[in-house]
Amino acid sequence: MKQYIKTNRILLVLLALCVLVSVAVVGQRWRAENRNHTYDIVLDYTELQRMAEQSGHDEAWWLAQFRDMGLTQVALTEESLATLMESNSLPVTATAMDIVLKDADWAENYPAGFISAVEDYGYDRFDVLVQTVGEEASSFVVDAVRQRFHSEDVVIYEEGGNAYILLNGTVEDALYGDKATLVSSVGKSFTSRTDIAASKLMYVSLGLLAEKVEAIQAQGMEIIPRTLCYNGHNDDQYAKAVIEGYESFGIVPDYIIAGGEAIVGYDDPTGPALEYIEDNGITIGLIETNVQRENIMQTGIEEAVKATGYDAVRVFSMWDYVQNRYAYYGYSGAEEIENTLYRAVVERNIRVLYFKPLKETDDDFIYLTDPEIYRDLFDGLDQRLAEHGISRGRASVLPEIEVPYLALLALGLGAGLGGALLPATCLPMKKKWTLLLAGAAAVCVTAAWWIMPNTYRLLASFASAVVFACLATAFFLKTAKEYGESLPANASLGRILPRSVGVLAAAVLISLAGAMMTAAPLSSTPFMLELGIFRGVKLAQLAPLGFFCVLYLSYYGLFQKERRTNTLQLRDIGSVLRWTIPVWALLLLAVVGLAGYYYLARTGHETDVSISTAELIFRNVLEDHLLARPRTKEFLVAFPAVMLTVYCAVRRLPFWTALFGLAGTIGMTSVCNTFMHIRTPLYLGVVRTAYSLLFGIVLGVVYIAGFELLYRLYGMVRKKLTETEEK
Repeated sequence: MKQYIKTNRILLVLLALCVLVSVAVVGQRWRAENRNHTYDIVLDYTELQRMAEQSGHDEAWWLAQFRDMGLTQVALTEESLATLMESNSLPVTATAMDIVLKDADWAENYPAGFISAVEDYGYDRFDVLVQTVGEEASSFVVDAVRQRFHSEDVVIYEEGGNAYILLNGTVEDALYGDKATLVSSVGKSFTSRTDIAASKLMYVSLGLLAEKVEAIQAQGMEIIPRTLCYNGHNDDQYAKAVIEGYESFGIVPDYIIAGGEAIVGYDDPTGPALEYIEDNGITIGLIETNVQRENIMQTGIEEAVKATGYDAVRVFSMWDYVQNRYAYYGYSGAEEIENTLYRAVVERNIRVLYFKPLKETDDDFIYLTDPEIYRDLFDGLDQRLAEHGISRGRASVLPEIEVPYLALLALGLGAGLGGALLPATCLPMKKKWTLLLAGAAAVCVTAAWWIMPNTYRLLASFASAVVFACLATAFFLKTAKEYGESLPANASLGRILPRSVGVLAAAVLISLAGAMMTAAPLSSTPFMLELGIFRGVKLAQLAPLGFFCVLYLSYYGLFQKERRTNTLQLRDIGSVLRWTIPVWALLLLAVVGLAGYYYLARTGHETDVSISTAELIFRNVLEDHLLARPRTKEFLVAFPAVMLTVYCAVRRLPFWTALFGLAGTIGMTSVCNTFMHIRTPLYLGVVRTAYSLLFGIVLGVVYIAGFELLYRLYGMVRKKLTETEEK
C-alpha cells in the first residue's frame, strides 16, 4: 500500500483537494439544516368527525382536547358533491348521466322546464345531473357552481326552493367501476362491460361550510383548507372563487396542502393562485408518498415551489397502515406510531405531520377514543425530538441553497480521478498510464459538466459512491494481504487486533470521504425536499462487490495461501475457467446468492421483501437509546467482517479471507449509501456511521476471539486425526 501511495501521490493529493471541496459544499448544507428545527402538526377534521361519532363527545369537545395538546392547525376539506352526499349535511344528489340514462323514463322525475333546457343544451353519458332540496342546499351549491364553472358548461334551473343542475363532463372526467364479467347459466364467460360509476366533477371543491369553519375558529384554532382541484376545471375563475371563499372567512392559511390532481389554479400557472401564495407568505406542502420516497407531485406543485423560492416543507400523511399500528410489535400503546412520526421528522426532513386519529389494530373503522392516548403520543414525540433540537411551532423552511457551479466541476473531477486510480489497484499499470487515464477522465468530466449539467450532477454523485467504496475495499484487502505477508501465521491476537481495528477505521474514513463526495453534488434545496433523488442505489451497492471479486483474484488467485504478485494475471482468469467446482462451493454460492438477493431486495420501502419483526423491535430499541440508530448490516456484519478479513489473511485462510472480505465490502458501500439519502440531515449520517464503527469494532473483537477458538479447536482435532492415521 505504501508503494501504491508513493507512485500515485500526485493524483491522491488532487483527489484529497476534491474531497475538501465536497466538505465545504456539505458544510453549507449543514448550516442550512441547523436552521430547520421546527415542526408542526395539522389535524384532519374529516376523520376527527368520524372519531367523534364513536366517542360520545362532539367535534367541539375533541377540538378543545387537541388544542390543549398543542395542536393549533386543522385541515378542513372543502365540500364537494360527493362529500355533501356522504355526510347528509345538505340534501344533495349527484349522478353520472350514464347511470341516469339507463332509466327510460328518467326525464319524468324532473321539472319540465329543466328537461327542456337540458334538451336544448344537449347531453351525453359523461355529464353529471345534480339535484338539491331546500333553499340552504340550493343556495350553497348553485352559488358555488356559478363561481367555479363557466356558464357555457352548466345548465341551472331553480324551482320551489330546489335546484337542478347539469354539469357538462368529458370522457377525461369519467370514473369507471371495476370491469364486470357476465356469465351464462353454465358459468361460461359471455361478455364483459365497464360502466361509468361517477365523475371527477363530483369531487371538485365547492367551498367551506360555515358551520365547520365556525366550530374550528371558536376553539382559537387555525384552518388549513384542503381544496381538491382537477385538471380542466382549475383555471383563473376557479382559483379566484377559492381565494374569495378563504377570504370570506378570514382564513389566511400557513400552508397549502394540495388535494386532487393539482394545486389551486394551475390550469393557468401564472394566475392569481401563485400571487396569493406569495403575497401571504404561504408555505407549500409536499406530501410524501406512502412508500416514504419522493413526494406526490400534483400538477403545478414543482413549478409553484420553484416560483416561491422553495418556500416549501415536506408533509407526512398518516396513511391507513400507520393509523392501525396501536399496540403493535408487542407495545402496549401508540409507541410504534410515535416511532413512525419520529423517524419522519428526524430522518426524512418532514416538517408537517398530517395527523389522523388512531384506529384499532387491523380494523379500519373503529377509532381510539381515549384522549390520554393522544396526549401521551404527542408528549413522547416532543420529548424525543427535543434531543435533536427540534420543537413544535410553525414549520421551519429550508433556506434555498445551490451547489456552486465550479464546485460541481471539482466534485466530478474527484470522481474521475478516483476512477483512474482503481485499475492500478489490481492491474500491472505503470504510472504514466494511470496519469493518462486520469487526464482522459478529466476531459470527459469537463465535457459532461459543460454539455449536460443536470445529468452531470447525478452521474458525479453516483460515480463517487461506487469509486470510493471500491477504493476503501482495495485498501482493506491490500493491507490485509500485506499483514498476511509480514506477520507469521501464528501471530498472537495482541498483534492482529490493533491492526484489524486500524484497517477498519481507515477504510471507513475512505468511505466517509466518498460519502461526502456522493452527497455534495446533490446538496441543494430541491434534493433536500426530494423534488429530485439519488438514482442507482442498487447498482452502487452491487458494483463494488464485483470489483472485490477482481481484487481478490488479483491478490490471492484461486484461494492461494502464498502468492507473490498482487496484480491480475491472464493465468488467473484461466485457472478460474478451468476450476472444477466442488459441490460445497456450489452450495455456498447458492447461499451467498440468496443472501445477496435479500440484501438488495430489502433496500428501500418499495420492495415486497419485508424485515422481520424481531429486527424491527431491535432497531426500535437502538433508536430509543441512541441519538441515531446505527445501520444493522454495518455493525453486526460488515464492519466486523473487515477485521476478520485481516485476521484470516494473517492466519493464511484464503477462503475465509474471501468470504469475510466480500461481507466487508457491503460495509463500504453502506457508508456511502447512508449519505445518498439527501433528505436525511448530515449530522444523523455522521453519528450513525460513528456508532456503527464503535459497535463494529467491539463485535469484531468478539467475533475474532470466537473464530480463534474454533480455529484452534479445528487444529487440535486435525492433529489428532493425523496422529491416529499415522498409527
